Amino acid sequence: MFMSAEAWGLFLVACLMLNIAPGPDLIFILSRTIAQGRKFGFAASLGVCSGAMVHVMAAALGVSAILATSATAFMLVKYIGAVYLIWLGIKGLISRDSLLPIKGRKRPGSTLWAVYRQGVLVDVLNPKAALFFMAFLPQFIPHDGSLSAHQILFDTILLGLIVIAVGLAVEAIYILLAAPLGAYLRSNRAVSRWIDRTVGGLLIGLGAKIALTE
Repeated sequence: MFMSAEAWGLFLVACLMLNIAPGPDLIFILSRTIAQGRKFGFAASLGVCSGAMVHVMAAALGVSAILATSATAFMLVKYIGAVYLIWLGIKGLISRDSLLPIKGRKRPGSTLWAVYRQGVLVDVLNPKAALFFMAFLPQFIPHDGSLSAHQILFDTILLGLIVIAVGLAVEAIYILLAAPLGAYLRSNRAVSRWIDRTVGGLLIGLGAKIALTE
């Protein structure tokens, strides 16, 4: 795919700025990192990026346009995502087992695979993420008729992969910075319970924010 050096620079800077800005995905990743450790943070990050890949493919195939033009489809995805986040938050609030492993004891049912799946769903069920990729990626693809449909499809996927790669790098930095804090908190049972409640409250808040999205 051909773009000028200036266009590539603008694209990469935009990718960096958009990934640095905190949102539901990043907050979810940081909450898993602090609550369960570095490995779980990376599992959450990989899950979120896998979900983002679903949006990239949808944008490339034009499926995301349905969300932009159908209020019913948008509201359906929005409320499913909101309910899922609120459900995760309520689990954190009422769970008798701390999310933080105390003295080597792991929370029952909390596995890397489970956190990965949660990350996928958190991103897939965020309609704003779908609309972002649909609106952002085409800005850097020529629409003068010089590209075939196959080339446009390939270029859209390529740009989406770059956005996701930048996101992985940014999230890795956040995870590595947050992991020591999580290690410290895991040594204090009282603090760990407070973190459980805070994480639960954040997820409920994120769910409510998505539910109120126009």
